[in-house]
Amino acid sequence: MYEEEQRPDHGPLAGFTVGVTAARRADELGTLLQRRGAAVMHAPALRIVQLADDSELLGATKELIRQVPDIVVATTAIGFRGWVEAADGWGLGDDLLSRLGGVRILARGPKVKGAVRAAGLTEEWSPSSESMAEVLDRLLEEGVDGQRIAIQLHGEPLPGFVEALREGGAEVVGVPVYRWMPPEDIAPVDRLLDAAVSRGVDALTFTSAPAAASLLSRAEERGMLPEVLDALSHDVLPACVGPVTALPLQSRGIDTIQPERFRLGPLVQLLCKELPGRARALPIAGHRVEIRGHAVLVDGDLKPVPPAGMSLLRALSRRPGWVVARAELLRALPGSGRDEHAVETAMARLRTALGTPKLIQTVVKRGYRLALDPAAETKYADA
Repeated sequence: MYEEEQRPDHGPLAGFTVGVTAARRADELGTLLQRRGAAVMHAPALRIVQLADDSELLGATKELIRQVPDIVVATTAIGFRGWVEAADGWGLGDDLLSRLGGVRILARGPKVKGAVRAAGLTEEWSPSSESMAEVLDRLLEEGVDGQRIAIQLHGEPLPGFVEALREGGAEVVGVPVYRWMPPEDIAPVDRLLDAAVSRGVDALTFTSAPAAASLLSRAEERGMLPEVLDALSHDVLPACVGPVTALPLQSRGIDTIQPERFRLGPLVQLLCKELPGRARALPIAGHRVEIRGHAVLVDGDLKPVPPAGMSLLRALSRRPGWVVARAELLRALPGSGRDEHAVETAMARLRTALGTPKLIQTVVKRGYRLALDPAAETKYADA
């Protein structure tokens, strides 16, 4: 769990909690979110098999040294570098590079091209779009019948890529760099799932398709998949770094948001736009009140609110200006039982947290209401 970082200007994500499912580069993503004011829950949905211990990668490397491919497709910079470093560790580095030196290499994007050249090799071609679809189109246009093609995999599915090459007559050899496994400690994932179902997080971020699939698989194991899908469909924003990452969610009918550029920075920038846009803003007692995940902005001033208080405030905001009975507010409180005194206690703490008691009015013997400004009250009554 990351601690929330307080900033003088609060940042666009202040008051929101964002779940991070990444294993790799999680610290970088968490820091980017914190700098913009978010609280971050980190629950790596996967762990990466260490290359030195990966018998599948070792076997694939020996096979390619024994029978050299015609074409190698390098998909990620970190994956290609890791493959070469692992081969060095096994004493196979020189043999691997010697074989690859006489092979046509296609590199997906400039970072991958840099990794290929750093290994002393030269790529034949790299698409400007960084798109695997463009790589596939080029291969199929040239013709792959009878070609032996090695594809450096990186844990991400390549939908239709391998199948299309095989249908074109190619022999395809997968090089499984950085395979994903379930996390050794599943407790953080369970806490994140519980938070999603209880709406304790406002967004979940996904930077790999296997992580998204793993999270949904764990939800299914716990018998809570329908509740998780409902949360992701309505209240918890699923944000994916790109379309491939989104596939496991989309296959379950979940719409996601994705940045135009498939990078962590643009992903965070998109959240900075989307989450504040989803927050409820109301004119109450002469103030502008914006209700966020775990805090409230009162005239732009950030007011952290306890979970029970947020539950009450959301219940009141669903019918702004209307009286909400204590019994209904009691049902909105998590684990409150049958004692309506719990509502009074939570309401007192909520008013203290807001720092402006007149935002919420007590209606004797009936309940509570938000002190919606008269003009706005007419508007909401007509709606």
